[in-house]
Amino acid sequence: HTVKGKGYKPAEEHATIWHAPGKFDPDTGERINEGEPFPLKYQEVFGKTLLELAKSNPNIVGVTPAMPTGCSMDIMMKEMPDRVFDVGIAEGHAATFSCGMAKDGLMPFCNIYSAFAQRAYDNIIHDAAILNLPVVFCLDRAGLVGEDGPTHHGVFDIAALRPVPNLTLCSPMDERELRRMMYTAQLPGKGTVVIRYPRGKGVCGEDWQCPLEEIPVGKARCISQGKDVAVLSYGPIGNDVQKAVNELKEEECPLSVAHYDMRFCKPLDTELLEDVSARFKRVVTVEDAQRAGGFGSAVLEWMSDNNKDVKVQRIGLPDHFVEHGTVNELKVIAGIDNDTIKKVIREG
Repeated sequence: HTVKGKGYKPAEEHATIWHAPGKFDPDTGERINEGEPFPLKYQEVFGKTLLELAKSNPNIVGVTPAMPTGCSMDIMMKEMPDRVFDVGIAEGHAATFSCGMAKDGLMPFCNIYSAFAQRAYDNIIHDAAILNLPVVFCLDRAGLVGEDGPTHHGVFDIAALRPVPNLTLCSPMDERELRRMMYTAQLPGKGTVVIRYPRGKGVCGEDWQCPLEEIPVGKARCISQGKDVAVLSYGPIGNDVQKAVNELKEEECPLSVAHYDMRFCKPLDTELLEDVSARFKRVVTVEDAQRAGGFGSAVLEWMSDNNKDVKVQRIGLPDHFVEHGTVNELKVIAGIDNDTIKKVIREG
């Protein structure tokens, strides 16, 4: 019998909008729009790209568990209402429903917030992975999300999904990479693909709308060359890494630092790892997720399994729940901020 927003008329009348309205004038109910229109949020890039892909691929459908505006699937919903399904707050059903459509020949993009995808873990394994169905699970709000607190940080998905066979796990460093990963995931023969990306604004500005091109599955890219230390980053935290690398150059750090955007946590780019392990004695991994069992663990396991004499240092979230705060504040508390990255690279 709860009336959402009860006692505040604007919220009672528009419950979805007022679920997370941002800053607003309490007297008038006017929402305060802060900042420039660019860069777009990752969510906006997802929504616009999904519609773009759906126009060229008639098999694409969208599935969301009650967050069409939050994930920007409402963009496709407005133009193609018969191809987007809001199943309500039922993440497990969203996953299984997507798998049923995939079994019937469709290409579902199932968008679930990373923290809430935990509710669909069994469904992802039993209904998608075992059958290797062509479903694209878009894990929105992956990593630290800021002021929503410990229940909403999307930091367990890598460690949870990495052991599951038949899954492809990838994460874009920026909005253009998100578009390319979405395009790649809907191509024939890709199986079940999981794309994790963060909450909030990207980094590309007005240049986000790149051509839609395939990324070879399991292939990383070199962001900057170096010869003393190799830093392997996974996902958008790679932008923090590159900033740290550039600042070390400006500070005349004696170390020459290479930076690789790994793109894929599963499968790993083993050809690159072979090259890195042959040329570097020290490797640093960086991720916006739990350190235990995460991307860095995958690299460490590969080095051990292949008898590589390389020192691997992992930067990721510690083994405790991260509390409430801004993303920048929490990065410092959790030890994945710019200064910590520089310190680890410099001091070893």
